[in-house]
Amino acid sequence: MKSQFKAHPWHGVSIGKNTPEIVTAFIEIVPTDTMKYEIDKESGYLKIDRPQKFSNIIPALYGFIPQTYCGKTVAEFAASKSKKSNLAGDGDPLDICVLTDRHIPHGDLLLNAVPIGGFRMLDKGEADDKIIAVLKEDEVYRNWTDVNEVPKALINRLHHYFLTYKNMPGEEVHSTEITHVYNKEEAQEVIRRSMYDYKHEIT
Repeated sequence: MKSQFKAHPWHGVSIGKNTPEIVTAFIEIVPTDTMKYEIDKESGYLKIDRPQKFSNIIPALYGFIPQTYCGKTVAEFAASKSKKSNLAGDGDPLDICVLTDRHIPHGDLLLNAVPIGGFRMLDKGEADDKIIAVLKEDEVYRNWTDVNEVPKALINRLHHYFLTYKNMPGEEVHSTEITHVYNKEEAQEVIRRSMYDYKHEIT
């Protein structure tokens, strides 16, 4: 498999430096979506993965960073930070949540985002990090340079979404676990590792 993504116009986009201050994000879903969309790895087109089962609404733009891959080195970093053993990468591009004051009505688009932190999420023994970023030049949110500047209520909403979006109503046991909320520096390390995994495990 020489490429994760074959037929989409952003294939070949480079996110640049080893310590990226700005990343390219491909947005799959927006807060108003009642469907879960994701890229089909074979065709490169956006597809319907499933209808959203319940009333959970993601409070940010959600997608991934092209030319990243959560493989061996991402999993090793997650294991060392969470003190968990035998973790694997989830085998997908690195997820990203982008905060913006602007209404963006649909996904299937590229944007520039500034990473400011992230969640260390584990899903059934797999590292499934979620980078938190702000839309580049957003008039309201661009002054947030690290996740500790984001209101706790907003972080809690993101936290709640990812802990519950796969659960059946009334189900007490979560299928996902968030071990840490981490800062910008650690987010950049996760991004670097996902770029390394893409280069060495995919291309």
